[in-house]
Amino acid sequence: MSIPNEALQKLVQEIETQAVMAQREINVVKTTISGKQRDARLLELTTSELKTLPKDTKVYEGIGKMFVFKPTAEVEERLLSETKELKSDVSNLNKKLHYLETTHKNSREHIDQIFRSRGRS
Repeated sequence: MSIPNEALQKLVQEIETQAVMAQREINVVKTTISGKQRDARLLELTTSELKTLPKDTKVYEGIGKMFVFKPTAEVEERLLSETKELKSDVSNLNKKLHYLETTHKNSREHIDQIFRSRGRS
């Protein structure tokens, strides 16, 4: 029982489309991960620099075109919170990346399997 050529061709096109979409998403996710990792490193660096300052140092935070005084503890708390959130985002994106890479790999394997089985018949 073999599959007609038209149906087989349509199936291969669908799998190929899925593989191409997965590859595009993989590139987007990798770019997003690297951006979030860079932001997290920047926040960690800022936090470490902030911790080296004397406790009585005045800290100002940029808001639009002006700077507003913020207590050092409040700024540290915000930085730690943002760092934690970014790390969580990176973790979730890594899971998504693994899923997309698996999807892409499986699509390619299915296409290869179709061609191999078609070559035997």
